[in-house]
Amino acid sequence: DDAPLPPPRAALSASTWKEIAYLLTNLPFALLGFVYVSVWLYAGLLMAITVIGLPVVALGLMGCRELGKWERARARVLLDLRVEEPTPRRRSSYDGFLPWLWGVLRDPVAWRHALFAFIRLPWGLLTFTVVLTALFVAWPGLPWLARGLSLGDRAMVRGLLAPSDEWERRIAELEAGRRVVTDTASADLRRIERDLHDGAQARLVALAMDLGLAKEKLTEDPEAAARMVDEAHGEVKLALQELRDLARGIHPAILTDRGLGPALSALTTRCTVPVTIHTDLPTRPAPAIEAITYYTVSELLQNISKHSKATHATVELWHNPHRLMLQITDNGQGGATTTHGTGLAGLTERLGSVDGLLLIHSPTGGPTTITAEIPWRDRHEDTPR
Repeated sequence: DDAPLPPPRAALSASTWKEIAYLLTNLPFALLGFVYVSVWLYAGLLMAITVIGLPVVALGLMGCRELGKWERARARVLLDLRVEEPTPRRRSSYDGFLPWLWGVLRDPVAWRHALFAFIRLPWGLLTFTVVLTALFVAWPGLPWLARGLSLGDRAMVRGLLAPSDEWERRIAELEAGRRVVTDTASADLRRIERDLHDGAQARLVALAMDLGLAKEKLTEDPEAAARMVDEAHGEVKLALQELRDLARGIHPAILTDRGLGPALSALTTRCTVPVTIHTDLPTRPAPAIEAITYYTVSELLQNISKHSKATHATVELWHNPHRLMLQITDNGQGGATTTHGTGLAGLTERLGSVDGLLLIHSPTGGPTTITAEIPWRDRHEDTPR
């Protein structure tokens, strides 16, 4: 009889109270959104016959984006609904008034937010009335009632305020790919400039000085001048070899003249590990695809030479209806990942920038199999017209 009583507790859980709060605040927010959209559209359409009509519509659409941001925040706090923010409008569309105006008017995110605000008033009135009445006359069933009504809100928020998954994902991928391509091109230009400055250019400067000294000694000491000319001739050969190597690194001539098969065969001869190559391509792909494939194989073979401790490697190249498939296997120690500084992370980004894919299977102890998928384009598609 003297046992302590259990502590008092609320009849409804915290999540139910938050759902109730969301449903009760639907009416004021829906009323605000409906009035805003109605006044904005009425004013914009009424003034459409004048110059300022379209800018008013554009400004109203920007405000609709802000309304959507508030609604996503309310759903996040009260419904525990995590909805990703849509991709912000790109700043490039603000270069000039007409591009800005056209970019805002064709913004699908803002129009979806406007539709959400416009259709919410009847639903907000219904949820407010039902929940407020149930609080007094049907509170035992309120948890189920609140959950059912809030599911409708969740569906509307996901359908109209969430980003369009496919398009938003594609936009993000294209923007990331553009950054990767730009960074790669900038790095390649810096590498070429550095190689020219430190290699061939330095040799040519030294060559010019040697030839100047030889010219001065030509009448005084012809034998010494002849030796200096002979040394300069050797420097010329070395400078030409460095320029050839640099040109081969930019774009090998054999790739342009004979295609991927011979180019990859020549590439494997420079690998420190014996390599077997198999190619099965019905035709030559576009030059850009050939170059991407060539440098992918080059990077992977360099990794094998530096890190794998393999005794043999295999390169296979084939074509399916829409992709060029590349697979490189070695019998090395394995453990290849994109996080250990082997260049695979950069290669993955480069392939991703052209809608390619790099798959790595490299258990500890080996063997390592790396598969690359590259979009296929026929050669005539890149032929200038």
